[in-house]
Amino acid sequence: MNSQSGLPADLSRFGNVEGYTHYPKTVTPGLPATAGGGLLKWYEISEAATPVTRETSALAQRFLAAETATGRLNLKGELGFVILHRCGGDFHFLLVSSWRNANEMWETVYAKTAAAPDFSLFALPGPHRATFCVWELAAVNHERLAFGRYLFSARDEAAKRVYLGDYYEGGA
Repeated sequence: MNSQSGLPADLSRFGNVEGYTHYPKTVTPGLPATAGGGLLKWYEISEAATPVTRETSALAQRFLAAETATGRLNLKGELGFVILHRCGGDFHFLLVSSWRNANEMWETVYAKTAAAPDFSLFALPGPHRATFCVWELAAVNHERLAFGRYLFSARDEAAKRVYLGDYYEGGA
């Protein structure tokens, strides 16, 4: 252990990702969506050469409308954002995040495989589980900063419009 940094002298057994080569993706904003009684910004994430298709985007929006109609998605007038992430091939995550209890991000995760006709709730077992990937964090980080600015504002109609118009677009 290095007494100056607190790090082990040998880091060779940490953070190894054998056989993986990282590659860029693009974050593209879309139009806001109402879902679960909330108002959500919309993001799509994919490799530039294989964007989220219009059909998949429309399917995701219809799915959120159905989740709202059945009461399974209840966002109670909250603000937030959706990330529709084409993870590779035809696997998609649909991440619904809302701001709750003043300053907390809450999330519902759905997924769709190529073989599935629609999205469904995505559950992971165990206490230590995935949250956001490095590409999704590009949009999440922007949203954290944008919502922080909103919290410091008057939080009136004008401030809500500023927040809802403040999107991230670019590389991830």
